[in-house]
Amino acid sequence: MSIVVSGASGAFGRAAAASLLERVGPANLILLSRTPAKLADFAARGATVRYADFDEPAGLASAFAGGERMLLISTARVGTRVGQHRNAVEAAVAAGVRHIVYTSLLGVAAPGNPAIVKADHRATEEIIEASGATWTFLRDSQYAEAIAGAMVIPALQMGGRKPDNCGVGRVAFVSRDDCVAVAAAVLAEGGHENQAYDLTGPELFTIPQAMSLAGHVAGRPIVVDQVSDEEMFAYFDSLGVPRHASDIAPDGPIPWSSDDMVTFGQSIREGYFDALTNHVERITGRPPRTLRDVMMQFKSSWPQ
Repeated sequence: MSIVVSGASGAFGRAAAASLLERVGPANLILLSRTPAKLADFAARGATVRYADFDEPAGLASAFAGGERMLLISTARVGTRVGQHRNAVEAAVAAGVRHIVYTSLLGVAAPGNPAIVKADHRATEEIIEASGATWTFLRDSQYAEAIAGAMVIPALQMGGRKPDNCGVGRVAFVSRDDCVAVAAAVLAEGGHENQAYDLTGPELFTIPQAMSLAGHVAGRPIVVDQVSDEEMFAYFDSLGVPRHASDIAPDGPIPWSSDDMVTFGQSIREGYFDALTNHVERITGRPPRTLRDVMMQFKSSWPQ
């Protein structure tokens, strides 16, 4: 059983590759990346490492050759990645891949969800559903690591304050480690054909509650300033974030847009992330990590 991992040099991809290396052995791993040199350690252990760029479909047939199952990790750029995903799915299926596991997002099937990112993920799911391959969609909640890093660090740098438009919407933040463990189990074990799993952590938090917890861990209070959507746009403008996906420079330092983030906050505010499931424990056999546990892991990287 040969397993292809796309984006294998990224954080999720490397972790998934490491887990699969132990589960199925290096001879059964095909690792794809636009920067294959970053995977030299996996190649040294016997895994197959290949160059793949989803913007270059002509070269994808050889990249996927010999693969039977695939982990398709969503690419980074909101608004342009559906075409990349389509190229990958079509090439993979043509090369003989029979099952695709895709890293999607919680709430993508819910009508009315305002999050712009939902459109990318659901469109990709539909491409996979129509491809002829069987599939498993891993609809991840917001990562606990994103809170512990991208939210907490700027808040501490700003004197313990953070603007936010999520209101009192709740999220069961899930550790990326747990999502990786689920992906590896699904790929290695099989038996999850044509299933969609909402992956969440063990507790529901509002953003103010999550930031209060971070303040307790840090030993300094963090206060959330509830702002409107327009005020949230203004905050991202002050950071130089592009407003729309069409404004993102192809090789720029920021691969996301503020309308993506503002509508994501709106989606939380309107309850589209208010879900709690047991899929992580059921599939991996271990309880999901708590938000506090992830924050303790990140504490040493926080500003003092």
